[in-house]
Amino acid sequence: MRTGPQALVQDLGRPGHAHLGVPPSGALDRPSLRLANRLVGNPEDAAGLELLLGGLVLRANTSCTVAVTGPSTTVRVGGRDRDSPVHLRPGDELTIGTPSRGLRCYLAVSGGIAVPAELGSRAADVLSGLGPAPLRPGDELPLGPPTGVPTGADVLPPLDIPDELVVPVLLGPRDDWFDDPAGQLRTGRWSASERSNRVGLRLQGTALARTAAHRGRELPSEGLVTGAVQVPADGQPVVFLFDHPTTGGYPVVGVVPPDALPLLGQARPGTAVRFRPHG
Repeated sequence: MRTGPQALVQDLGRPGHAHLGVPPSGALDRPSLRLANRLVGNPEDAAGLELLLGGLVLRANTSCTVAVTGPSTTVRVGGRDRDSPVHLRPGDELTIGTPSRGLRCYLAVSGGIAVPAELGSRAADVLSGLGPAPLRPGDELPLGPPTGVPTGADVLPPLDIPDELVVPVLLGPRDDWFDDPAGQLRTGRWSASERSNRVGLRLQGTALARTAAHRGRELPSEGLVTGAVQVPADGQPVVFLFDHPTTGGYPVVGVVPPDALPLLGQARPGTAVRFRPHG
């Protein structure tokens, strides 16, 4: 009925295709999608919806159970607030509000969203265009057969998004391009840019300074991993997320480990960010 700013089908992605130039894609906040799937009785890798700033309104055409996870937001059925998970009857309308903090909510439906898979995944990839297109009003989503029993046994509080994100980063492989890379990362201060998206979290703030020997130089393109902290010529870091390109020509000063990436996918523009480097 209504999609909000962006509603994408996402699962846990299609890793293993970087040699073809295909990003891993998948939910940016994977713990939230996994939890939503558990709540409705799905396998954790079932496809659900990733909702940028909420705003979704859908109508059930069949009996199903839905769960909404991520930052705190209202879940209403027929105009009444409901807890998650919630059962929908045919004709029920579900409305997802806008989260008070964070960026992305996750919605799972019993049976999972059964759109056709591409390269083994149903994830929408905004960089390569693989997977289903962003949802539009009037779309109808096919569901798979339910495989488990919905449960509220592992309900958790809403995801807490701190005012400042302190992000661990492992130095390398191109930290030698920067003067005192650990010191610059430790003392620098940044905020999330409004130009961020599923490809990468763009930061604005302290410009990272290169060594004298590397000023004005660039690299031939080399492979990139998810979480790579790439530093363009203006010195403003970009942390690559799951729809990132698989190669790049700017130096990578370090890599954010996987368990720190979900909160980066929840960083609204203006969120304060600092790094905690490890050698």
